[in-house]
Amino acid sequence: MVDQWFAEGTFLGDFIIAGNGILWTYILIAFLLGLGLYLTIRTNFVQFRMLPTMVKELIKGTDRSDFKKGKGTSPFQAFAISTAARVGTGNLAGVAIAISVGGPGAIFWMWVVALIGAATGFIESTLAQIYKVKDKDGFRGGPAYYMERGLGQRWMGIIFAILLVLCFGLLFNGLQTNTIADAFAGAYSVEPWIVATVLAVAMGIIIFGGIRRIAVVAEVIVPIFAIVYVITALIIMIMNITAVPQVFGLIFANAFGVQEVVAGGIGAAIVNGVQRGLFSNEAGMGSAPNAAATAYVDHPVKQGFVQSLGVLVDTIIICSATAFIILLADVHTYGDMEGIQLTQNALSAHIGDWATPIVAIAIFFFAFSSLLGNYYYGQANIEFISQNKIFLLLFRLAFIGMIFVGATAQLENIWEAADFFMGSMAVVNLIAVLLLGHIAIKALKHYQGQMKQGLDPTFYRDSVKGLKGIESWDEKKK
Repeated sequence: MVDQWFAEGTFLGDFIIAGNGILWTYILIAFLLGLGLYLTIRTNFVQFRMLPTMVKELIKGTDRSDFKKGKGTSPFQAFAISTAARVGTGNLAGVAIAISVGGPGAIFWMWVVALIGAATGFIESTLAQIYKVKDKDGFRGGPAYYMERGLGQRWMGIIFAILLVLCFGLLFNGLQTNTIADAFAGAYSVEPWIVATVLAVAMGIIIFGGIRRIAVVAEVIVPIFAIVYVITALIIMIMNITAVPQVFGLIFANAFGVQEVVAGGIGAAIVNGVQRGLFSNEAGMGSAPNAAATAYVDHPVKQGFVQSLGVLVDTIIICSATAFIILLADVHTYGDMEGIQLTQNALSAHIGDWATPIVAIAIFFFAFSSLLGNYYYGQANIEFISQNKIFLLLFRLAFIGMIFVGATAQLENIWEAADFFMGSMAVVNLIAVLLLGHIAIKALKHYQGQMKQGLDPTFYRDSVKGLKGIESWDEKKK
């Protein structure tokens, strides 16, 4: 079984465990938070200052006229694809794991990662728009593309692309499938192979239809189930309104080690909060820019705004919903549950045993939408590595095969491997963002300059001096 390759005691498993210790303890926490804070200051707190504009651009992005003309996805569809990849295991199972391992304080650090990381999300998605390339469905792009075109380092782009394919195309795929299988096993006693077969058939029909079919499915599934889930959490909070202040107090107290309820205290809270926060909102990881690049917009900053908003929606709203459902039920102290089962039991404690099948159905659609996003990320990077269609076919077959592997795998082994590859690709992407961030900041200034003139901002390849490697933005007509 593939997951046993990563088990503790094997060469690869021990290497990954040691690598995770170095990556997450000494490199990524400082890099993620440090770069996020730097970009927050450089952009003059863009994620807070431009929040109303972000919402406005998202609403405007629901216009599908350009999508119908074959110009790529709409801004909202690109948002839905990236949110589809975010809203799944990370929001329901990942939050539960963060709480059970790192304590309630891990939620505070998830919030910090999102609030600061939204600036990083803005920069990386704006860069993806600037350096996107044309293809038969409209556009594609992402970190691999801006590493090649912006930095002139194709080798760096290939390393990132390989890491992303392994991480999203295979390992995250396994995590989503594992979560669905666990949810249905607990709710309906359905065998994992049956769940895997249904998923494989459904995914095969969609992914062989291309990015446009993925976009249409994602824009329907994501908003409906995200809204229903958040409303459910709000109802639970209203039902337990007197306990809500205590939950906030518990989160803040454990975040700073005032009440250390888990081994490792504040250290465990920070590491697990940052890990699960990155897994959930993906800010700085380099995944969402692949979706951002597909959108047809007349200024790259507009899609940067939309994707930055996606980071905040994912963690501040949806992940917080899961956290409050769990903490208000107090089931995290039992110590004999992990992942999605913890979330299922928390909901059952609030609204009865009938919640278990409801969560199973919600998980199916949340995680299914994540599989769609994960697949597209892998495809965009396979096409970066090589245009030979055989590689794309092999990836599709491996993607579907991993659905069966994930359904029966050991969760902890795949989490370890996913954390390692997720952290590795984040490091590569953050280096590129650090080196190219000034270009996105210049694009932001260009956008703001046009806004001050009362114009609807429009971008051309000569709007920012010194840009090279630009394919998709025409020069301004004199």
